[in-house]
Amino acid sequence: MPIFVSEPGRPQQTRLPEIFRGRQIGVVDELNEGQSAHESRNEPIDPNAERHNRAVVRRAINEYGEQAQVDPDDTAAYLPVSRVASAAIYSLPASATFDEALKEMARHNIHHMVITADNTVAGLVDQRWILAWLHQHDEDERLVRFSSVELPAFLTATPETDAHQLARLMLAHQLNAALVIGTGERPNAIVTKTDFLRLYAESSVQEGDV
Repeated sequence: MPIFVSEPGRPQQTRLPEIFRGRQIGVVDELNEGQSAHESRNEPIDPNAERHNRAVVRRAINEYGEQAQVDPDDTAAYLPVSRVASAAIYSLPASATFDEALKEMARHNIHHMVITADNTVAGLVDQRWILAWLHQHDEDERLVRFSSVELPAFLTATPETDAHQLARLMLAHQLNAALVIGTGERPNAIVTKTDFLRLYAESSVQEGDV
């Protein structure tokens, strides 16, 4: 039940960079969940900010672990991601513009978009990341294409991955979504923090009814 975190990359118009071909990058497990997934490897790292981020990560992991340990009914038993994830995923080629992505998100009432290059997943972006990038660079969303920017890191998992472990790693890497990769290395679902909140709400309702 592997979970992978990608390195950020800059997809070409028609293909992925050679560095991303034929391999998955950065296996993430319980031994290294504290390693943050940086939005860019090219920017200088502020030591104070890094210490703060590590403290936030440790606190999130500890809180998650405490919640799992105090559960008397062992409700944190194995739960496959396929039971939580949503099959409604949408994609755009890396040649698409930010404006096209924002319009597609609004049309389908979604917040995440898969970016592809050469029929391969090149990235997973959300609405907030696009808007933050545009604000930071003061660019016209009609002109900026995904093929010309460095995409953020993202998590991938298999349908059999334990949802609790994935939630823990999403907290650790401060990511609010992950792609579920099925047969043929194709994305077949997406799981977001909203899915986990919905699961928590449903569990709370069931406990209240009992």
